[in-house]
Amino acid sequence: MAIAGQKNPMTLRSLPFIALLLLSLMPLQAQTGASSPRVFMVGDSTMADKGTAVPEWGWGMALGKFFVDPAMIRNHAKNGRSSKSFIDEGLWKKVHEELRAGDYVIIQFSHNDEKTTPDRHTDAATTFRDFLRTYVSETRGRGAFPLLATPVVRRKFDSAGKLVDTHGAYPDAIRAVAKEQRVPLLELEQATAQLLTATGAEASKKFFMWLEPGAYPNRPNGTKDDTHFVELGATAVAELAASQIRALRLPLAPWLK
Repeated sequence: MAIAGQKNPMTLRSLPFIALLLLSLMPLQAQTGASSPRVFMVGDSTMADKGTAVPEWGWGMALGKFFVDPAMIRNHAKNGRSSKSFIDEGLWKKVHEELRAGDYVIIQFSHNDEKTTPDRHTDAATTFRDFLRTYVSETRGRGAFPLLATPVVRRKFDSAGKLVDTHGAYPDAIRAVAKEQRVPLLELEQATAQLLTATGAEASKKFFMWLEPGAYPNRPNGTKDDTHFVELGATAVAELAASQIRALRLPLAPWLK
């Protein structure tokens, strides 16, 4: 029995055990689906759900493979959208209204921000950063957690077999906003560049929409697409994203397989 005014030595000795017990229960909670957060994805075609457009896959379609409950993933990314047009078209409003405290939002833009059309173009030094700040602040305003992601690379190699940068100043803009706003960063540009470089110029075609004529009814003439993925490529990118979530030790990590 503890004496009044004196700390209970048994309670003090129990604290490390209790802490370890709570940590050990986190994966169990994840596996049972208890209080599991939802992971919203906003971005462009490299992330988007392609529906029946098989064999094309956005990496958001594959992310559920790495979570204990694939239904946690809510993929709202759309083909052809930039950080600007996703807001202008009301797509972000729908996501924002659905968010609740404890959710996560993965934000990946730049492929279409780089284009010159006025409905999509943003400036990497100014408007692009402003739009990213909007996603971050409005996500936090709902009690949810933003994650910024640098864009996946395009498969473009020079004659010497070296991967060529196609995103210019946009990835650095994302990194700058992530640092400024203290947002976790999924470094997919560097990770996918390393993947393609290690795989090689020719062999890396297997990740992308390089299809032979007649191989798929909805692509009768075949295609040579160095931007969009087949399932293998989408899964590889999703695995890179999941690995970084784990490496960052985010509270979302216990829900990974």
